[in-house]
Amino acid sequence: QVRLVESGGGLVQTGGSLRLSCAASGRNFDSYSVAWFRQAPGKGREFVATIFWNDFGTKYAGSAEGRFTIARNNAENTASLQMNNLKPEDTAVYYCAAYSTGSRYDSAEVWNYWGQGTQVTVSS
Repeated sequence: QVRLVESGGGLVQTGGSLRLSCAASGRNFDSYSVAWFRQAPGKGREFVATIFWNDFGTKYAGSAEGRFTIARNNAENTASLQMNNLKPEDTAVYYCAAYSTGSRYDSAEVWNYWGQGTQVTVSS
């Protein structure tokens, strides 16, 4: 069992930056891939980025590519999402997820552990 707690959300102006953190407690965090998803009001949960447990390889949604950077620190049981050049359409609740049991890393259905989410609001 892994418990995930996100932090770092807030209100930022267009073009600004935020760094989200995900703190994990429990065993085997270094054996789990980690992902960030987001959910805007009235919309489904959308994949943002993932970092794999074995080679630290990363994948990004097109909307995040070039602006967001996912990272992890296994020694500290943490993951992060650095978000730069934020846009109003990035406004959403951002969730950290761990331990995928399927090949579709961009599908929320394959992720087993979730945090409670942190709100990101980008003003125009």
